[in-house]
Amino acid sequence: MPGMGERAYAYAKACGIIGKSFIGKRISRLADVSRLSELDRLVFPQSVRDLPERELLVDIEERVIQRAVNQITAIVDSFSKPPELLIRLIRTYEYEDLKNVLGALARGETKAPGFTDIGRFRTVTFEAYPDLESMLAKTEFEFLLTEALQQDQNEQPVHKKDAGSIIIQTKLDHHYYASLWKALLRLRKNDRIAIERILSEEISLRNAVWALRLRTYYGMSGHGILEKLISIKTKKSLTAAAEASLSMALDHRAEWAGWKWVQFLNPENHQDTWKADPRYFQNAASRYLYSLARFSFRRRPFSADSIFCFIKLKQFEEDILTSAAEGLGMGMSSQDIFTLLEVGS
Repeated sequence: MPGMGERAYAYAKACGIIGKSFIGKRISRLADVSRLSELDRLVFPQSVRDLPERELLVDIEERVIQRAVNQITAIVDSFSKPPELLIRLIRTYEYEDLKNVLGALARGETKAPGFTDIGRFRTVTFEAYPDLESMLAKTEFEFLLTEALQQDQNEQPVHKKDAGSIIIQTKLDHHYYASLWKALLRLRKNDRIAIERILSEEISLRNAVWALRLRTYYGMSGHGILEKLISIKTKKSLTAAAEASLSMALDHRAEWAGWKWVQFLNPENHQDTWKADPRYFQNAASRYLYSLARFSFRRRPFSADSIFCFIKLKQFEEDILTSAAEGLGMGMSSQDIFTLLEVGS
């Protein structure tokens, strides 16, 4: 495990980065931004780009993501031997890039999608696209060559064309969280107090979101959804809330009273018929996880908890900034974007 000197240095460096990030009170600085060019000047004052708005949108998103990755890897590189859990958090970006690549292959695209540069932590050879075997050779993702790309014949979602992507996403999510949890258990107990709580809540909420999405967008139910939930052996079931939600009507909010995550459901609008909104739920859940990470970041400064929370806070900021860019690109106001994301300015 890292020594106290490395821990103190990493924490001090993380505090400096967080102090300049668009989280907490600094989120309010986004409230008066009305154009992508203004967002560019605010977020990247030293490297403003003179581009048409359509090109600027893509450029801002790429720079936001890459800056977050660079800052995260800079902190993790403060350790001579980084804990595996922190490395796996960085590889979140590799998982997402791999999902994009598999989607592009399924659509028969000849041009490879872009990928985020995570430096020495990358394992997939994305440059070998479209040769999937070469991309995944000698990586932990080789199982995809025989499993995830074979569509389950028992799978019958409403939209058959989406079956393959659902299977792949499910397998990758299961693999990611199972690996992350194993890495968590390798940490000393007093080094992972906040991590264990936040990660448990994240998995439970992700299962709930997944169940809502599959019911709402794909018309799935019952056993088909249960198979896709992330199940990890812990003292408390991380699938229980999602399982309980399967019997609750998507158009009758009263049935959800007493449900574990009811506070994250969209409120009733008496002018319209209520329907559970997976996007609203996901945004509210994200805000909750952000609050947990923000609360825990400074509580145990020299533990792995603090660096885990730092990474989560940077990824939250990344989501806010890319969402703001996308919203501005569609002509939305910053206030409308904040309302949609359930983020107070």
